[in-house]
Amino acid sequence: MVMSLMQKRRSIRKFQSKPVESETIDLLVEAALRAPSSGGKNPWQFVVVTDRQHLAELSQAKEHGSAFLDGAPLAFVVCGDPSQSDVWVEDCSIACTFLQLAAESLGLGSCWIQIRERMHDGHVTAESYVSKVLGFPEHLKVEAIVAVGYPDEKKPPHLHDTLHYNKVHRDRYGRPYR
Repeated sequence: MVMSLMQKRRSIRKFQSKPVESETIDLLVEAALRAPSSGGKNPWQFVVVTDRQHLAELSQAKEHGSAFLDGAPLAFVVCGDPSQSDVWVEDCSIACTFLQLAAESLGLGSCWIQIRERMHDGHVTAESYVSKVLGFPEHLKVEAIVAVGYPDEKKPPHLHDTLHYNKVHRDRYGRPYR
């Protein structure tokens, strides 16, 4: 079942105006919290955003690649605490992946919006901008935003033949997997 979710999941950037039900949001939160983390440290914090004004503000987080968030009914802002774990980036990324697969399993679309190491404009980082909008304390670092909602676009799965098997090696680098 997980494999079929991975095979059909695509990044969705266009959402229906229909809100995501609170029971469904609860399941998404549970999925993110069930993600594995190094040493079980769970260095993440999540902000579940449904407020239209906040979503509109967050849609301006980056110069490119976040505008579609204005049309999403839901977003998860994923932060990490570097003082809790030196691999907070990886742990938060895994939580985002769990969240996206759970969304797919519930008939929702999602799209990752990278925030860490991106710019809001020529002078302000996307992370600083998001932190200001949502009032994060300084010690938290924003990894990403995951937009979620009922899809208003259909994308076909990536074909098996288009997968980059040339980037997979057997036993040592340079030996083709296939």
